Amino acid sequence: MKIRILSVFLMITASAAVAQSGYDINITLRPFSSGWLYLGHHFGNKQYIIDSARLNSNCEAHFSGRVRLQGGVYLVVFPKKNGWFEILVDRQQHFSVMADTSDLLGKMQFTNSFDNQQFKAYQRYIQDKGKTITQLQNQLKEAKSKSDSAVINAQLANYNKEIQTYRTNFMKANPNSLLTAIFKVLQEPRVPPAEQQPGGRYDSVFAFQYYKQHYWDGVSFTDERLVRTPVLEPKLQRYFDHVVPQHPDSLIREANRILDAASSNKETFKYYLSTLTDKYVNPTYMGQDAVFVNLFEKYYAQGKADYFMSEKYHKFIFDRAYSLMANLIGEKAANIELTDTAGRSVPLYSVTGNYIVICFWDPTCSHCQVEVPKLDSIFQNKWKEEGVRLYGVMVDGGKDNWLKFIREHNLKDWIHVYQTQAARDSEYAAGKPSYKQLFDVYQTPMLYLLDANKNIIAKKLNYEQLDDFLQVKMKNGKSTK
Repeated sequence: MKIRILSVFLMITASAAVAQSGYDINITLRPFSSGWLYLGHHFGNKQYIIDSARLNSNCEAHFSGRVRLQGGVYLVVFPKKNGWFEILVDRQQHFSVMADTSDLLGKMQFTNSFDNQQFKAYQRYIQDKGKTITQLQNQLKEAKSKSDSAVINAQLANYNKEIQTYRTNFMKANPNSLLTAIFKVLQEPRVPPAEQQPGGRYDSVFAFQYYKQHYWDGVSFTDERLVRTPVLEPKLQRYFDHVVPQHPDSLIREANRILDAASSNKETFKYYLSTLTDKYVNPTYMGQDAVFVNLFEKYYAQGKADYFMSEKYHKFIFDRAYSLMANLIGEKAANIELTDTAGRSVPLYSVTGNYIVICFWDPTCSHCQVEVPKLDSIFQNKWKEEGVRLYGVMVDGGKDNWLKFIREHNLKDWIHVYQTQAARDSEYAAGKPSYKQLFDVYQTPMLYLLDANKNIIAKKLNYEQLDDFLQVKMKNGKSTK
């Protein structure tokens, strides 16, 4: 038996319905005549099971509850959890579904659910169009001339236009439906043609700004139904990855704008804040941890997220924020006082140079054992002549292993330091943050680049990336003695 899972982004909402308490959804799903069906819903890019119902010998299961379900796209999950089909839940929450896995869409019938009847009609429409579009796309791959490609592309454009017209007409006829809200998430801004742009010709800056300004047209940041669909998350991620300039200030401005717009609805605010937190608590690109620090200072520290944070999550967010606040790009590095191989105190701020590289490393770490000698090679052959100082901090691994590694690999002209146990105990007793917290050292090796004034200008890059960054800085004459 071949089981098809219906497309996750083709949905519809409720129209006017008589208010009823709780929810009552009867499912008949052939051929399953034993076991359990499960009811779940989307939340961002995840799915959650919220209810279960036993199947009887007539392939029937009954989901019910005293509290109404929150609106969104729900999943009826098969007994072995190896597939599902989707239904829409909004104002209509008392209805029946009959389906057969041999032809889910073709044999699916709904009773007392105008929403899902419309949903099925749209799915059938998209299924028919999709077959033709797929055929044309395959033909396009095999096209042997530009003229053939042009003809096929024109046909594809017509089909896409027909689908958009279908959606537009539906939205006009059903302005308050969930499917309308979803269509608005799915629609792309239409940049004016070149002749309607400034000067009567294509302007890439104008086109980008127009696209960005209209990206969220029609999307309500307080419509919590969208949180329980699979369409909002990709749009949000694409906006922050590809539409917003990747500078922290731009990302912060857009994050704040969306969160402030969503703040009147607890569910949507929770979704946007937790999603953006996950994205920037350990960001892909250097410096974007400033976005997380902003989220912490503006929302978490102000108690605006207390209603949904567990004790464990609260501790994680606050600990992570305090670790990052001390080492943001552009801020002065903390002055740490550590001990060198001869037992002398060598504060970071006593080191002078055009640039200072801090390397946090562990002689017993396999990655360090490979990378540290490479770092030393570029330091000896290039950086020293450029006025770079190397402040190497032994994080773990033991003093004996540390000294042995230094000798065996001839790591000369480094400023080799570590923290004694006495210094660590004294620091802990005084309630002071450790250097690991001040520099967010959670793995080794970890590299920081400071300018002559001890400002952090790069961090958490590998030695090759750091060298590239350093050469650009020196070429542009950004360091000051």
